[in-house]
Amino acid sequence: GGQGVEFRNFAVSGAQSGDVRDRQAVAAAAFRPHLASVVVGVNDTLRRTFDLLLLARRLDEVCALLAGGGAVLLTVCLPDPGAVLGLPAPLGRPLARRQAAVNAVVHALSERYDAVHLHMGDRAWVEDRSLWSPDRLHPAERGHRTVAAGFHRLLAARGMALGAAPGLDPRQPLPGRLDSWLRLVTAASGWLARRSTDLLPQLLCLAGAELRHGACGTGARLDRRAEEALRRALAAVQPADARTAGARAAPSGPSAAPRVSMEG
Repeated sequence: GGQGVEFRNFAVSGAQSGDVRDRQAVAAAAFRPHLASVVVGVNDTLRRTFDLLLLARRLDEVCALLAGGGAVLLTVCLPDPGAVLGLPAPLGRPLARRQAAVNAVVHALSERYDAVHLHMGDRAWVEDRSLWSPDRLHPAERGHRTVAAGFHRLLAARGMALGAAPGLDPRQPLPGRLDSWLRLVTAASGWLARRSTDLLPQLLCLAGAELRHGACGTGARLDRRAEEALRRALAAVQPADARTAGARAAPSGPSAAPRVSMEG
């Protein structure tokens, strides 16, 4: 008979990069997996405490721990939550900046650790509603199957032995309109309750900044701040020899503050 496959899920709903580094990655590394999916970042972008530099360093540690144990990493870049939720531009644009920056960090680390990377950040993932559950934040069954099929294709291209590709058609019946509406209301009310003292007040402040800069014609400042935060985060996750070479080539001057915010 063929060799068996064991699957273990260490994911926790609502976990952030610190949770993944401190608990989930440690438990997963002890299992010594051959494949390890590392999908981190969206929950960080939906928090008042979002810190791109800190997230990048944590994700680098997670990848180093798992890859160092011999695991092939599976990574994805994701669409921004504002687009998936259909938020108006002043609310959605700050989240779009955050997710774009997280995706750039994931791309850099995927290349560094030779991960199997699935690109899910384009409009096709946002616009195909059949891929998403009613809460518009988590994939539906067809979405999960599409992700599995995408990784199957990428792994097969690397010559890794796999069985048949997973089908895309859901096995569970699709929820009716009323059921979908009830699930959406339940999910939305719970999400609002959890984020009412965290993301929502700050998101309103960020939206106010978007409107203020837009009215003054200074919106490019927000983009430049985001670009600078991303530059620092990417520099922080370069290999040590690359950082040393970059430091030798960089002009001298005061060091940057350790905590970076993308918006303000």
